[in-house]
Amino acid sequence: MNFKLVHVFLSLTLLVVFTSSSYANELSKEQINKVLKEAYNKYKGDMGGKNADYIKALDIVDPTIFGITFVDTHGNIYEYGDTKQVVSIQSISKVFTAALVMSEHGAKFVQEKIGVNATGAAFNSIIAIEQHGGSASNPFVNAGAIQSTSWVKAKDSKERWIKISANMSAYAGRNLTLNEPVYVSEVNDNKRNQAISKILDAYGRMGSDPLEATTVYTKQCSLNVSSKDLAVMGATLANHGKNPVTNTQVINAKYTPKIMAVMATAGLYDNAGDWLYDTGAPAKSGVGGGILAVIPGKYGIGIVSPPLDKYGNSVRAQLAAKYIIEKLNLNPFAQ
Repeated sequence: MNFKLVHVFLSLTLLVVFTSSSYANELSKEQINKVLKEAYNKYKGDMGGKNADYIKALDIVDPTIFGITFVDTHGNIYEYGDTKQVVSIQSISKVFTAALVMSEHGAKFVQEKIGVNATGAAFNSIIAIEQHGGSASNPFVNAGAIQSTSWVKAKDSKERWIKISANMSAYAGRNLTLNEPVYVSEVNDNKRNQAISKILDAYGRMGSDPLEATTVYTKQCSLNVSSKDLAVMGATLANHGKNPVTNTQVINAKYTPKIMAVMATAGLYDNAGDWLYDTGAPAKSGVGGGILAVIPGKYGIGIVSPPLDKYGNSVRAQLAAKYIIEKLNLNPFAQ
């Protein structure tokens, strides 16, 4: 018996079986398009929620905008609805500035200096800072996000803004632009965030001038994104930090599990637990109406629809994302 030939035959057989199994686990284009269309048609008429009226420029955004985009780690893009319409990124930006700080200072720095635990309080709570000994608790509440901004390495405010905006653009795979009316509306009404930054500074938690960091943080929240942008950004996290559309390694792969872990525990404001219970997917929402969800190692989902529930999360986007995750069997805990 020629054992060398037998060995080659067995190796090729195992390779075929493994490859066939891998492809069998991948969704077909027909499956994805079918479910996206179903989700859009099922929820486009939902009239629940309302725009964020405490920010004047958000209150006037067209509430009928509804776009769904799905991007896999091969760079394939699936879209349905108003996928080119843009809204301000708002709190979803917190994910990517925290990731930038992690790249510059390391994962332990974020854990120790900012924190990675849920606060159990409102996203803009001042009391939570005092209760946790001056810690913001995690980078996705306002206090932690302002901290993250302050720790981006830069010689001044201008350089800090350039780095933050360029970083988010790298995740999206295109140059994201500033929504000037939203920025002006928010920067003239951010006194609570200014107070938060001052308290953090008193505890020695800030990396730069607190008011300067607050202004830059407000600006980063005002970048425009579409559902496609959000899906590509999510797919970059899913793809171990490599943008699957541009093939640019945006962040070291060792950091993406850390970022997604915080998304899982604190991504949807006070409703993060219910979201994770229903979907198992790390996600982040913003009061502009966007939701970004990640299926680790596989897909990014971006959905935009401005009307929000009482927690500040898009009503249609949650419904559509849950439908897509359930119908395509994407819950990471169910695999």
